[in-house]
Amino acid sequence: PGWGMPCTCLGRDGCFVEEKLLLLQIGSLEDYYHFHHSKTFKRSTLSSRGPHSFLRMDPKVDWLQQQEVKRRVKRQVQGEPHALPFNDPVWPNMWYLHCGDKGSRCRSEMNVLAAWQRGYTGKNVVVTILDDGIERNHPDLLQNYDPLASYDVNGNDHDPTPRYDASNENKHGTRCAGEVAAAANNSYCIVGIAYNARIGGIRMLDGDVTDVVEAKSLGIRPDYIDIYSASWGPDDDGKTVDGPGLLAKQAFEHGIKKGRRGLGSIFVWASGNGGREGDYCSCDGYTNSIYTISISSTTENGYKPWYLEECASTLATTYSSGAFYERKIVTTDLRHRCTDGHTGTSVSAPMVAGIIALALEANPMLTWRDVQHLLVKTSRPVHLRAADWKTNGAGHKVSHLYGFGLVDADAIVVEARKWKSVPPQHVCVGSLDRVPKYIQADHVLRASTLSSACAEHRDQHVLYLEHVVVRLSISHPRRGDLQISLISPAGTRSQLLARRVFDHSNEGFKGWEFMTVHCWGERAAGEWTLEIHDTPSQVRNPTVQGKDSPLFYGFQQAPYCPNPSEMGPKLHPGAQEAAALPEPGAGFLPAATQAPGFQN
Repeated sequence: PGWGMPCTCLGRDGCFVEEKLLLLQIGSLEDYYHFHHSKTFKRSTLSSRGPHSFLRMDPKVDWLQQQEVKRRVKRQVQGEPHALPFNDPVWPNMWYLHCGDKGSRCRSEMNVLAAWQRGYTGKNVVVTILDDGIERNHPDLLQNYDPLASYDVNGNDHDPTPRYDASNENKHGTRCAGEVAAAANNSYCIVGIAYNARIGGIRMLDGDVTDVVEAKSLGIRPDYIDIYSASWGPDDDGKTVDGPGLLAKQAFEHGIKKGRRGLGSIFVWASGNGGREGDYCSCDGYTNSIYTISISSTTENGYKPWYLEECASTLATTYSSGAFYERKIVTTDLRHRCTDGHTGTSVSAPMVAGIIALALEANPMLTWRDVQHLLVKTSRPVHLRAADWKTNGAGHKVSHLYGFGLVDADAIVVEARKWKSVPPQHVCVGSLDRVPKYIQADHVLRASTLSSACAEHRDQHVLYLEHVVVRLSISHPRRGDLQISLISPAGTRSQLLARRVFDHSNEGFKGWEFMTVHCWGERAAGEWTLEIHDTPSQVRNPTVQGKDSPLFYGFQQAPYCPNPSEMGPKLHPGAQEAAALPEPGAGFLPAATQAPGFQN
């Protein structure tokens, strides 16, 4: 590199006259020069000797320093985290997890890689797939397979291996299991979202499904299994109204009360694939339950998939398949294979189960309600296209298509690490209206009630809302003609039911519970309005009668403060609504409460 030195004399030929020396001024520094000798060795470990020895003795040279190469690093901001070195052959095709191809169609807003780079991979978390079994010896599942989290309810043994046939009918559970916990860096197939989690399977769909079968499946080892993932439900045919029976309901309640040593089992559910038939997932009692986390889907471009059902109980969304020209999901498949054809909301429930496993690794003390709060707080609308996005009274953006938005794995693990559990759940049952009401065809019945949210009972008082349930009994000659909405004191409208063109049933609704999460974080007290619209039809009598009862789930203290970016526009309620909204400047987010609705 040469030598730097100051020199007090400088002629046209420099201070020294020697053919082998090169003497140049150092930038704009006057009297400082760079001396370079042509015969020095760049990689020598010995200090250089030569003509510079004479320079030290020259009275015109005040200072001399041999130059050394220094390491300097560019302080540029990296566009995205460095890709993790996975050797799994299908990893490059997992477009919904990473942008390794840098393509314009790549989406990675679920931020799974960022969560991995923080060290969260699902270690010590147990996930079970409730389905048609899982191929436990699949090369991508074998490493993480957990026999203690598995059972064959259909065959009454401990082996959840699917029944094989020519059509591979029972591939569903194996596909879902791979999404959650396929091993990483085993040179096979894919990488699971929680690739160090334990994975089990409950074989319960390959046979007659009864209330007993469901209850047994939901209640297997609740102190050992952390997360149950289910991608099934009643027929998505646009005319069925069905849900868990008495035993299954008790299994859900036992799980959230006793599971995970009192922290509560976590049940993740696919929202349903009946979009083409005009189905509405509030007619599915599994996704419509406060005990389940109902998950929706979006296409790679953020559009509503053709199969997607809308409803007010959907909590969050992941990527999945779309039109024939849009990419699908890659995962494990029967007979030790991989597939790039996994589709529907079946994809979304196990994706979120995997992301919740990352959150539980970050904070094993999260309760079942904490997990729901974290999803509400960290999911984001990003580029998801929906005409009904709105900001509720607590500042949350929410949609009937996508809930609170696309899940964000990195955000949820960051929040989970510092999360303090929400206060105990309070349940407030509103007054029951036993007087039948009648409505003419093509008219709207509006029933309003002023609720104190049980303020007079300390152990029931719901100050802030989580879930709101409305239990309805309606007699009607054609159930599919009904549309039902609930309006909170803050003005948030939840569509509890939309018109279903294929539902010709004359059975109406008998104590059916409609649930909404759209009022999450709002204050519960104030005026609630229920609207029932009887759309005209040529095939029925023009009158309907019904009765309703509200149910509020929530708690008294606000569990956390919203970030300024999470707050919506300032609301200007009327005089009657003002008491139901947070005081100006309070800065608290409503916690857990339920609005007019019914509960068992």
